[in-house]
Amino acid sequence: MKKLSARRRHPLAAVVVLLLALAATGGLYAAFAPASTAKADETAQSLAIEEGKKLYSVGCASCHGTGGQGTTDGPSLVGVGSAAVDFQVGTGRMPAQQPGAQVPKKKVIYSQAEIDQLAAYVASLGAGPITPTEGQYSPDGADIAKGGELFRTNCAQCHNFTGEGGALTYGKYAPNLEGVSPKHLYEAMQTGPQNMPSFPDTTMPEKEKKDIIAYVQAVNSDEADNPGGLKLGGLGPVSEGLFAWVFGLGALIAVAVWVAAHTAKAKKS
Repeated sequence: MKKLSARRRHPLAAVVVLLLALAATGGLYAAFAPASTAKADETAQSLAIEEGKKLYSVGCASCHGTGGQGTTDGPSLVGVGSAAVDFQVGTGRMPAQQPGAQVPKKKVIYSQAEIDQLAAYVASLGAGPITPTEGQYSPDGADIAKGGELFRTNCAQCHNFTGEGGALTYGKYAPNLEGVSPKHLYEAMQTGPQNMPSFPDTTMPEKEKKDIIAYVQAVNSDEADNPGGLKLGGLGPVSEGLFAWVFGLGALIAVAVWVAAHTAKAKKS
């Protein structure tokens, strides 16, 4: 009997086996990696909420309540969202030093990491506006002229047409927007802090917010020219009213005195 000759292995067989092994490994990674990543993100978020709750208990609970439900000293934070926390704490307005008609901007006492943790905790209390990404608030490529139109229509009544602020009723005021970061400008439009109305995306789309941010930065930059000289209108409605009262009323009194003096002389003659 003839011996069966051994079948010779194809030279590419090893390569095929290696590719199949790699494909199997990749398939397993694709199957399990997303779940692992999601689980890691969930764990990180839980830790941020836990740390944020500790910071909240120390710096916020005395006014806003232990569960964010609000008290007579502070409003409820349920549903305000992470964007409101990032704005209020990131501009130093919160924690407030003392009650008043309006909480002013002051030095920030928390790091950005701590602000993010506080925001995560408050966001867990109820759905609300989310902290925007750089792509949302960056003014790159925005239409400055369109932003000017939008600003004069929606914002100039309080902030003045150049964003330099102005007085409101009952001791309140619209703050100066010079030097405010694009992120905080966007968040202010999102959340409507204190006396300001909110402009959600359903009312003012993201593109229009970016246009307004670009306009505010342009008119308050060092490169902005003012060919008109002393910009009385840029100082706000209070200064304009004071100017009218002091100089306008003063001029009327001077004219009245002059008329009275000349009338007396005419009668004597």
